[in-house]
Amino acid sequence: MTQSIVPIFGEQNFYPRPIQEKISMAIQNQEIAVETHKNQSAIQGWLVSYIAQLLEIDPKEVDVKASFDRYGLDSSATIGLTSDLENWLGGSIDPTITYDYPSIESLSKHLAGS
Repeated sequence: MTQSIVPIFGEQNFYPRPIQEKISMAIQNQEIAVETHKNQSAIQGWLVSYIAQLLEIDPKEVDVKASFDRYGLDSSATIGLTSDLENWLGGSIDPTITYDYPSIESLSKHLAGS
């Protein structure tokens, strides 16, 4: 008896159980990786949007190489930024990270692991 290879659709699972479990686990692992790891471009875009909204300026006016100080962000504003960034990334970030990585570009590179 031969088994046909048919994709999993809806409630019908045509693969043998061990293969179904491997497929399910692979899909879950891929989704987790996509959800938990943001690339530099995504982080940079989030930071640009955040600064633009905070300062009520057009995102095109935000220079990713400029320091956070240039935008007038004091320590309480940068702590708010890191807190919101933590929530978005789903991980813990040192609230003083903007001192070590003082621009959008350097911070996004660091957080993305680039």
